[in-house]
Amino acid sequence: MLETSLRLCSIKKTKMLIEFSNVSKRYPEGHEALRDISFVIEKGEMVFLAGHSGAGKSTLLRLVTLIEHATRGQVIVNGQNLGRLKRRKIPYFRRQIGMVFQDHKLLHNLSVFDNVALPLIVSGFHPRDLRRRVHAALDKVGLLNRDRAKPITLSGGEQQRVGIARAVVNRPSLLVADEPTGNLDAGLSDEIFDLFHDFNYHGVTVLVATHDLRHIERLGKRSLTLSDGRMVLQANTAA
Repeated sequence: MLETSLRLCSIKKTKMLIEFSNVSKRYPEGHEALRDISFVIEKGEMVFLAGHSGAGKSTLLRLVTLIEHATRGQVIVNGQNLGRLKRRKIPYFRRQIGMVFQDHKLLHNLSVFDNVALPLIVSGFHPRDLRRRVHAALDKVGLLNRDRAKPITLSGGEQQRVGIARAVVNRPSLLVADEPTGNLDAGLSDEIFDLFHDFNYHGVTVLVATHDLRHIERLGKRSLTLSDGRMVLQANTAA
């Protein structure tokens, strides 16, 4: 089972990077959430996106995952210019990305197993392969014995780990998380970030938005800091 779990995090041998070139995002009512943002994240990096509430972190992640489009500038993810990607290809593009949300976004009428299986069902996986992948993902986050439980019976930390299992079950090249520990205490928060660190250790590119600088210092990874929609600091990996 351990070998299967480790294989969960292996990534495709395609060049993986995120590149923002002079990217801005203005909403119809006039609010400019991002202003002239430029940076590069290389394949295999773990990078933190820092900044105060309203700094533009969530907007930036929505551009990476094509939930929204940039108003100006160029966004490239995994070699694809997102401004030129046809609408019919967006679902296939998103299969390369695992997304983790602060509020879990679990379906409470489904079991833990079925929640994690959803991306594979959408992708048309054979039931045997689907079952193997879901069990591997749940094993990786320490919830294999809760596969038949309903999310409502789990703690907040366990629900977030279910969300992480769902995000990685499709073996994505990129794992994106938006304030994934905002509702958790320090101990549970450390456990979640240690999981992200482990996925990165096994080759997954990880981009995590957080306002908790403690994790950035503890894990010693590169950070990008936003303030009022502008990039104000790009810090190298800590010693």
